[in-house]
Amino acid sequence: MEAALHVQGPVCNGTRNFCDRRTRLKARVSIGLFFSGRTSSTSPLSPWRKDSVAIGVSHHIIASADFSRRRPRKGQIPRPKGAPKGFVPKSRVETSTQRREKSGSEGEDGSGTGISGGNTEPCKKPTGMKAGSDEDIDIEYVPGKELERRVEIENEAGRMVSTGQLLRAVKSDETEENGRISVTDDDATDTPTPEISAEREIEGEVDGMLSTRKPLGVLTSDSEESGTVAEIDEYKTKTESTKPELPNHGEKLLDHDPEMEEYSVKKLEIDADMRRQVIEDLAQENFSRGNKMFVYPQLVKPDQDVELFLNRSLSTLKDEPDVLIMGAFNDWRWKHFMVKLNKTHLNGDWWSCQLYVPKEAYKIDFVFFNGGDVYDNNDKKDFFIPVEGGMDVLAFEDFLLEEKRRELERLAAEQAERERQAEEERRKEAERAAREADKAQARMEVEKRQEALHQLMKKAVRSTDNIWHIEPSEFKGGDLVRLFYNRSSGPLAHAKELWIHGGHNNWNEGVSISGRLAQSERKDADWWYVDVAVPDQAVILDWVFADGPPKNAHLYDNNHRQDFHAIVPVCMPEESYWVEEEDRIYSKLQDERRLKEEAIRAKAEITARLKSETKARTMKTFLLSQKHIVYTEPVDVQAGSTVTVFYNPSNTVLNGKPEVWFRGSFNRWTYRNGPLPPQKMLPTDNGSLVKANVKVPLDAYMMDFVFSEKEDGGIYDNKNGMDYHIPVFGGIAKEPPMHIVHVSVEMAPIAKVGGLGDVVTSLSRAVQDLGHNVDIILPKYDCLNLSNVKEFQFSRSYHWGGTEIKVWFGKVEGLSVYFVEPQNGLFGKGCVYGCRNDAERFVFFCHAALEFLHQSGWNPDILHCHDWSSAPVAWLFKDHYVHYGLSKARVVFTIHNLEFGAQFIGKAMEYSDKATTVSHTYSKEVSGNPVIAPHLYKFHGILNGIDPDIWDPYNDKFIPISYTSQNVVEGKRAAKEALQQRLGLKRAELPLLGIITRLTVQKGIHLIKHAIWRTLERNGQVVLLGSAPDPRIQNDFVNLANQLHSTHGDRARLCLTYDEPLSHLIYAGADFILVPSIFEPCGLTQLTAMRYGSIPVVRKTGGLYDTVFDVDHDRERAEAQGLEPNGFSFDGADAAGIDYALNRAISVWYDGRDQFYSLCKTAMEQDWSWNRPALDYMELYHAARK
Repeated sequence: MEAALHVQGPVCNGTRNFCDRRTRLKARVSIGLFFSGRTSSTSPLSPWRKDSVAIGVSHHIIASADFSRRRPRKGQIPRPKGAPKGFVPKSRVETSTQRREKSGSEGEDGSGTGISGGNTEPCKKPTGMKAGSDEDIDIEYVPGKELERRVEIENEAGRMVSTGQLLRAVKSDETEENGRISVTDDDATDTPTPEISAEREIEGEVDGMLSTRKPLGVLTSDSEESGTVAEIDEYKTKTESTKPELPNHGEKLLDHDPEMEEYSVKKLEIDADMRRQVIEDLAQENFSRGNKMFVYPQLVKPDQDVELFLNRSLSTLKDEPDVLIMGAFNDWRWKHFMVKLNKTHLNGDWWSCQLYVPKEAYKIDFVFFNGGDVYDNNDKKDFFIPVEGGMDVLAFEDFLLEEKRRELERLAAEQAERERQAEEERRKEAERAAREADKAQARMEVEKRQEALHQLMKKAVRSTDNIWHIEPSEFKGGDLVRLFYNRSSGPLAHAKELWIHGGHNNWNEGVSISGRLAQSERKDADWWYVDVAVPDQAVILDWVFADGPPKNAHLYDNNHRQDFHAIVPVCMPEESYWVEEEDRIYSKLQDERRLKEEAIRAKAEITARLKSETKARTMKTFLLSQKHIVYTEPVDVQAGSTVTVFYNPSNTVLNGKPEVWFRGSFNRWTYRNGPLPPQKMLPTDNGSLVKANVKVPLDAYMMDFVFSEKEDGGIYDNKNGMDYHIPVFGGIAKEPPMHIVHVSVEMAPIAKVGGLGDVVTSLSRAVQDLGHNVDIILPKYDCLNLSNVKEFQFSRSYHWGGTEIKVWFGKVEGLSVYFVEPQNGLFGKGCVYGCRNDAERFVFFCHAALEFLHQSGWNPDILHCHDWSSAPVAWLFKDHYVHYGLSKARVVFTIHNLEFGAQFIGKAMEYSDKATTVSHTYSKEVSGNPVIAPHLYKFHGILNGIDPDIWDPYNDKFIPISYTSQNVVEGKRAAKEALQQRLGLKRAELPLLGIITRLTVQKGIHLIKHAIWRTLERNGQVVLLGSAPDPRIQNDFVNLANQLHSTHGDRARLCLTYDEPLSHLIYAGADFILVPSIFEPCGLTQLTAMRYGSIPVVRKTGGLYDTVFDVDHDRERAEAQGLEPNGFSFDGADAAGIDYALNRAISVWYDGRDQFYSLCKTAMEQDWSWNRPALDYMELYHAARK
């Protein structure tokens, strides 16, 4: 059922007088229809009727008698047994926020007078109320009225409910049990004009807000315990269909009732007045205390509007005409704002503005100013207001990170879309340019053909007497004609068969006509004939006669090399023909170009996919490379997730310790919240492992940790000073790029002598691909190959060392290179090495390079120098530059070859922060060297890699077909056939051994000779490519080559020079590559061989041992590094050792071909590029800077 409240007079008439300020008003009213009524002239509140007719609070309530059908209100206090019908016990409402004592006169005498509603039916006289009575009065509404209203008025000292709550009460009480009201003696008063005092403790208003998105003054009441809006809406929906038909008195629903709208306006006026009174009290109170500002409401909560007040007279802005507030939220980190304050109605010089407090706020920070340079910033401490009930600082940090993640995703999507659109525009532009080029080429082709055809038509005839003729003589394109040929007229007089090979329009489409001639019955000559379909567009027919069909003929009659040509008597107009011909040529060019572009695009996509897959596998291998000590689950650590760190102390210095503690942080120990608290690791089901769970923040890009035996330290496992680091993926923060400068005397391909030049270029590219900044400083030799330098230009010059030094800039392989050119001629010798004063030249270069960095104002993170030639950088930097502008840099020194410059190398080892050599095993092999032994604590072995773009069987122009691991058998078979053909070897299915090397003692030349003979004994083939710097060795191999070429010419070939294209073909075509070095710091030959699917046969030394895992003996060692066996190896440096490896390899080829092909595929899929070494070098760089 519905209920309506008929009211005698308005609650407010533009004033704040309503009741005594200590009176608490609480109303629960059902939403319903208000009838147009009139007030009784006998009402104590009748003076208000002039302003508001029948809208307000009535002393007489009408209610229908059908209340028993209503749904009981949730939580309704039941009427005690035996109590009179309609009466319920009064429930007083108390709150913990009460601040005033109860006082005042309550229960004064007063009574109500009956009123009439809009209904014409007579009203029952209500029961009278006696002042001071403690009983509730039951007031019945006349039968037949379909709506009800229930109001409960209750006094409570120090409390008052604003009329804003009345409106909410109207919505909240639709589920009341009946239509009666309870009125206590406190609710009656004879005060004709009671006064409202808006206290700041008003229930539902102190904690409320004046939202810009809600009607002013509509406040949330927290005193209701039942009848939520959802419940009310649900109930209204359920009762909508059962509502009785309303009397036809022009009533409208509440939302459209003009009287209800007027009531709402009056209610808003009441709320505004009450709010104004509260603010006036606050202003007076704060001014009396000397406070220059306050905020309303005083308890600020998120997602609400507040009003902020400033007393200008107490501020440094007291003489300023304008007052503005400038601020933000959460320590000035969120949503900055600037708002102008306006003068208020309050007594005193109070100014105010409204602010919306976002839901993410925990603090408002602000200052006041005049719009110029006069500020009130709370004595340089700024003003702030805490926000209660919302986020805390940590929650806001997480929120910011999530917002940043979304923003980065949005920016990435926008950038991707821009790139896609730009690429689409480039594609369209290229398409337009290609179309124009194809049209131009078609026109040129037509002009050429037109000229050629015109010349040919001068020679063409319709027949040649006694040689050939066509019947009928008049024909056109599309006709079937018979061509007669006199066999006895030419070189085919004795041919057993006669064939025509023909075309048209100067062989425009090649051989398009063919057929066997039949002998004619004519007797005047040896005539033969063939029926020919004349092509539609033919202007001239072209043909020759032969003794067989196309591709199988041996003898021809081609009219003395002029071919035969016949004019087509009736053909299409020449102009139309050439227009069609140009269109046909253009279409053909378009199709050819489209197919070519699609092939290139498909190949590029496959190449990119292969690179991506290889990098992903390498990263996984890198993450699992220390699984015997530490690893995580999941292996790929994602930002915002929780990971488990597993640690095996039995393989570390913490072996046997009763406890293990995890100590970690993020982002190279620089995380904003500092290190994590030490965490005791827990045992796992695997008894040797312990574990700890770590929550990874969204702004992490690296996990950093060490392990200790105690909570407060003790013995640490910090990976020999490197610490443990695991990259974090998917975070919003990226690792800041490091600036690395290589100082080197070699660089491929512009100044390459040995492997040093390859390393400098390839390592720099790999590190740059990781997002870091890399520069190279190189001498400007007069023998530089500048054809490989892009954007070459003069950069600057400076004076140092008694001479002018010019510096040039250029791009080499995508790297920034600075060429130092002293004008004293030290590098104008026509060579890199080989001068008697090489040491002097390179010391000068190193010093000049550091001076260039100093004078340019650079401050790199890492200075990386290589071998003896740039070793002086280490001590010159520490002695002359570390305290003069380059203090940030750390020195890393790499030994590529210990054979040269031991003195310089030893000094660089002493001065460098970190030192490396080119493989782990080689670092052990040279650890006893006196120039290295004192510095083992900073000496590390890091493998070199190969450039996967240079050595790529899928994109190699020097091999017959492209191949990957998926078609390695097909690709290598084609390459072997091409190699055999090029070198004149027997084209047979035999095992082929390749040797690509410098012929020096270090490379094991005596083992190379033995392997050649042993392979030939096993009926294999051998190809050697290389030369010797020593003339005696070179002559020795020349003699061996002559001997082999004479005795095994179909199975052995020695090419004693260097041939880059041939080296690619050997890597692809060989089944095995032999590297029997006596010592090998790293070795690149075996790495390149595996890239092409050739199986390495190597001696166990240096980098060869670190990269080749014997199929019979090294499975466990390979698996420890996340790899599989990939070759054959031997220990000794004698014939027996190499025979052991070589015999096993050849036997697998003969006896286990499937195993051999599987081994080729495995070797190809292993990543021996710079992907992994670059990661290792970055760890070393960071360790150097720690």
